[in-house]
Amino acid sequence: MTAEPRHPLYPHLFAPLDLGFCTLPNRVLMGSMHTGLEDRARDFAKLAAYFSERAQGGVGLMVTGGFSPNIRGWLKPFSGTLSMRWQVRRHRQVTSAVHANDARLCLQILHAGRYGYHPLQVAPTALKAPINPFSPKALTTRGVERQIAAFVRAAQLAREAGYDGVEVMGSEGYLLNQFTAPRTNRRADAWGGDATNRMRFAVEIVRQIREACGPDFILIYRLSMIDLVDGGLTWDEVVQQARAVEAAGASLINTGVGWHESRVPTIATSVPRAAFSDITARLRPHVALPLVATNRINTPDVAERILAGGDVDMVSMARPFLADPQWVAKARTSRADEINTCIACNQACLDHVFQNRRATCLVNPRACHETELVYTKSDTPRRIAVVGAGVAGLACATVAAQRGHRVTLFEASGAIGGQFNLARRIPGKEEFNETLRYYSRRIELDGVDLRLNAHADAAALRGFDAVVLATGVLPRAANFPGHDDPRVLRYDDVLAGRVEVGPRVAIVGAGGIGYDVAEYLAHSGVSPALDAASWRREWGVDPGYRDVRGGLIEPESPPAARRIWLLQRTQGRPGARLGKTTGWIHRASLKSRGVIALGGVQYLGLDTAGFHLSINGESQTLDVDHVVVCAGQESNNPLETSLRAAGYAVHVIGGADVAVELDAKRAIAQGSRLAACL
Repeated sequence: MTAEPRHPLYPHLFAPLDLGFCTLPNRVLMGSMHTGLEDRARDFAKLAAYFSERAQGGVGLMVTGGFSPNIRGWLKPFSGTLSMRWQVRRHRQVTSAVHANDARLCLQILHAGRYGYHPLQVAPTALKAPINPFSPKALTTRGVERQIAAFVRAAQLAREAGYDGVEVMGSEGYLLNQFTAPRTNRRADAWGGDATNRMRFAVEIVRQIREACGPDFILIYRLSMIDLVDGGLTWDEVVQQARAVEAAGASLINTGVGWHESRVPTIATSVPRAAFSDITARLRPHVALPLVATNRINTPDVAERILAGGDVDMVSMARPFLADPQWVAKARTSRADEINTCIACNQACLDHVFQNRRATCLVNPRACHETELVYTKSDTPRRIAVVGAGVAGLACATVAAQRGHRVTLFEASGAIGGQFNLARRIPGKEEFNETLRYYSRRIELDGVDLRLNAHADAAALRGFDAVVLATGVLPRAANFPGHDDPRVLRYDDVLAGRVEVGPRVAIVGAGGIGYDVAEYLAHSGVSPALDAASWRREWGVDPGYRDVRGGLIEPESPPAARRIWLLQRTQGRPGARLGKTTGWIHRASLKSRGVIALGGVQYLGLDTAGFHLSINGESQTLDVDHVVVCAGQESNNPLETSLRAAGYAVHVIGGADVAVELDAKRAIAQGSRLAACL
């Protein structure tokens, strides 16, 4: 057989990987991502469609979201479980859909341990997790053996259901990780104490699964290579565990990074790309198994660079396949510029999961809704005008054009993007550039007639079958005494660089925009998201471990570029309504830079003496150079009334419809769903 020629752009990414009993077509692993579709039998047809679409996209190997091996291991009550034979049938819907597209799928077995959000949880030791209100019960020796047996039975049932293998979840602070780390394992029996005993639970699970499922079954072990918590593993213990699971029969070692209770972010957009791949590479001299790097790998160039180093054999990506199920196919056909890149915002994936909602994707609202949001070709192509090229207008215009409509996109400014052009200027949000790059390419490919510097009016919109108004928002003006002082600035003028801001700044409004403006004004020099070494120093991460447990060292607080007060009118902790999984990162970052966040503030006025406030009833005057107003937005919708009066078929989307905190998730979803119906 003649070997296929090496890919001209990504030779390592598209090299096959021989596992001995099977060969994977490329080096891409679609990592585990809980979607919420795993938890109800009625949603398995949707789960099958979700995986089928990504199998069609050419992923080498996929892993499901976590399924518990028993009710003790539930992530939440009645969450996805594989422990009974009668459950096998529903899983066959998924595996059959994947195999119909010549792809492979592994089931992840995940026991939550003390992270289970229910009162039935168990753990090696009865220590409550700081992020969970429930306290676990310590497993007895017999209880430990029952949990091992449950893992083995889940793997056997997975094989019966048609899965090509399993991934044993041994990282992120879940049960196996709780056994391996002295932080959570205080046992004095054969399952605790020294490193050999602490890892025995994980090793026995791998060994017994291999014995039960045979040699031709993929067995991935998700190893926590850096715990990022006090009392985590040392590097020597990581190596020891890797060697032990290799000897026990694992096929691949996947990388796990951090615990959910860690003070270090690991997958947010402010984390540098591939920030942890070097840690995976460090393991290469110690094991012969294929190693999988993960976390913040989102483009083919980054993946190829990691693999080209020779110390890593595969790359794992989860959220990038929410953003674009055709990621692999586009890279393979040298169309990387067409990939809808994951921007690691977490707003529609992880935030949804932690709110018990179905996951989806901010930049791709079809994710996990493949059977419901369908972009079919229109039988009656129409002429459609979209006014406003922010993300709502971009989504609507490109989906409508993709469906065969003739779309003209009017934009009053000289560039597409709207408020995204402000967001991408925030340090740590550089990934937002990728979304605008993607839409620029889609405009070309879908044949959208883009008209920049074009102020649409009734005359310009005459003759269209439908008009979509996506004209966005305007900043809401301040109303305190002195609001017309030249020292009072609008947030859009600040972020666009149209004004110079002094060294002492008060920010009125501590919502998402206020925090973004504070990040923008507090940083100086290169964004840490673009410099992994700076980011590690700021968060106290030592990939070399240096004999410390968990890879943690003392963070180095970066110098603040300005003296900043972040003010909130309502009582309570500022920033409490930020993203479920990212808000703490923003609060911690600004705190480290000396930003003072205050709630319960009344704005009494600005004059020559300063900015006068009442904070919880006490008067205070801030000596500031400028006040930046981030007090919300108002819809910018000057055309709707006149167009409707003239008989136009009008639709209003995005901020022009509802002015809410720059909600790109809602804007893109609304634009896409409207376009699917036009």
